[in-house]
Parts: sequence; structure tokens; C-alpha cells
Amino acid sequence: MATKTSQHPTVPPAIRTQLRAMCLALPETIEEPAWVGTRWRIRKQTLAHLLMVDAAWPPAYARALGADGPACVLTFRSPLPQLDAFAFTWAPFFRPPWFPDIVGMTLGAGTDWDEVAGLLRASYCHLAPKKLAAQVLAS
Repeated sequence: MATKTSQHPTVPPAIRTQLRAMCLALPETIEEPAWVGTRWRIRKQTLAHLLMVDAAWPPAYARALGADGPACVLTFRSPLPQLDAFAFTWAPFFRPPWFPDIVGMTLGAGTDWDEVAGLLRASYCHLAPKKLAAQVLAS
């Protein structure tokens, strides 16, 4: 269950812990607070952003999700949407409009964490310098 700080809910700790372990296992990845939620970066590129959408806040995410929430949302990068207009257009995925390679996903009880791990690795490899991406692909 999400907890509330100030007036906006925060991501359930178990979900944040799960994603933290996946992201920080990738070379040179750092975690930092984002303008809302938490993000993980490789150098200056955001490979994953985790937040809660509730009561239509934050508005850009609520519009992209097509719902007012509550929903735990992960966004990540993938070259696939640029190649296939229908990629990631089914639930639990959604397509935010702000970058052509961004994908959103709602997380919850039915989340396939192996799939999430693969998507995060792909996001990392899409953004990381080639040498670092090669380390991940070789493992």
C-alpha cells in the first residue's frame, strides 16, 4: 500500500526496494530523488523513473496513463517504440508522449519482476556508453 508524505502518496517501499536492487546492479548506475519520485541514472541519462500517480497528480503522468490513479508507475527507455508504433500499447504499459523512446508501466501485485528486470537492462543498454552496455550484455 502506498504511504502519504505531505499531500502526495509515495511508492510502496517493497516496490522501491525491488527496483533499487535491479537498477543499482547495473554498472555506474546512481539513484537520486527526481522532481517527483525516484530515478536511476547512468551518467546523465535517466534509465528508470518511479513514482505514484494519484488524484490526477502529477498531471502529465496522469494524462499519459489515462487515469487519475492511484497507480504506481515506472517509466524507462526502449528503442522498440521508435521501431514499432504498436509496441508497449497494451496494459500494463502506456506510451508517454514526451520522448519517442519512453515507455510507462504500472506496477502492482501482478507485476512480472523478471520482465521488469529485462526491461531495465534494455533501458540501460539503450542509454549507457557502449563499453558499459557490453558488460551488461555479456553477463
